[in-house]
Amino acid sequence: MNKFITAAAGFAVAFGALAGPVMAQDYPAKPVTLIVPFPPGGASDTIGRVTTQAMQEGFGQSIVVENKPGANGAIGAASVARSAPDGYTLIAASIGTFGINPALRSDLEYDPRKDLDMLTIAVRTPNALVTRPGLGVKTVEELVAKLKAEPDTLTFASSGTGSSDHLTAELFWQTSQTSGIHVPYKGGGPAQTDLMGGHADVSFQNLGNIANYVREGKMEMLAITADQRSPDFPDVPTMKELGFDGLEVYSWQAFAAPKGTPPEIRAKLAEGLTAALKSPAVTEQFGKMGFAVVANDPTEADAFVAAEIDRWSKVVKDGDIKPEQ
Repeated sequence: MNKFITAAAGFAVAFGALAGPVMAQDYPAKPVTLIVPFPPGGASDTIGRVTTQAMQEGFGQSIVVENKPGANGAIGAASVARSAPDGYTLIAASIGTFGINPALRSDLEYDPRKDLDMLTIAVRTPNALVTRPGLGVKTVEELVAKLKAEPDTLTFASSGTGSSDHLTAELFWQTSQTSGIHVPYKGGGPAQTDLMGGHADVSFQNLGNIANYVREGKMEMLAITADQRSPDFPDVPTMKELGFDGLEVYSWQAFAAPKGTPPEIRAKLAEGLTAALKSPAVTEQFGKMGFAVVANDPTEADAFVAAEIDRWSKVVKDGDIKPEQ
């Protein structure tokens, strides 16, 4: 009897060791579902669709996009976290879903570090520090001086409480030891409209979203939060070169799979996604949206997301920021 049990246990271990490679050889044997936890038409949706469309030809199966919006991506992300880790359910989402929700909300039903395997950080775009026309400040130094001379008088528009642009403003206040009045809007569009209309004073907005407004003179751009100057705006400094070392901030999009996805399948997905992202047509299309392709590997993506969660957790704690109810 003991010999039978020992043999059976040995067979189970051997089968388990073989199951991953065998499964990977047959993968994909059916269509893959890509969950986008936002409505159609947004950045995550476009990046998810364009990338997987480019990936499909060499992948051998179709990739079907399913929009599952709600709670800044939390509903869709939780559903992926609960899915079987077999490579047939993926997610394409933003910094908010992967990096900010875990820092801001204690009621999440997922933790990217524990429940998801990152595949790649797909693209990124820096934020731009912009002001309404006629505010009377032309440099970051002048803005800081005004904030210190007139504390809590300038309004900072954001696309919502806990958004990337909101937390960038909070980080700016904490770094410069200043403060302002946060005015959350329901999306970047309304925030930008009020800034151009003179109903808000300052904002951090994705560079790609406001570039044309700056060119048209509808906003003043003081700096960007990138690691180097933008070739489109070579005269605009980075926050880093102005002495704000901690203000290198990007809004980014990424792909992930449920935690425990077999390494061979995870590698195949990551290779397909990064190859698609680096293809000239996809890179050009995302460039027109204001995004630069990152396309790093899963290990780098895991480390990046963990660092982002730590970073924004500190900003949220130091700023005593509470999520919208």
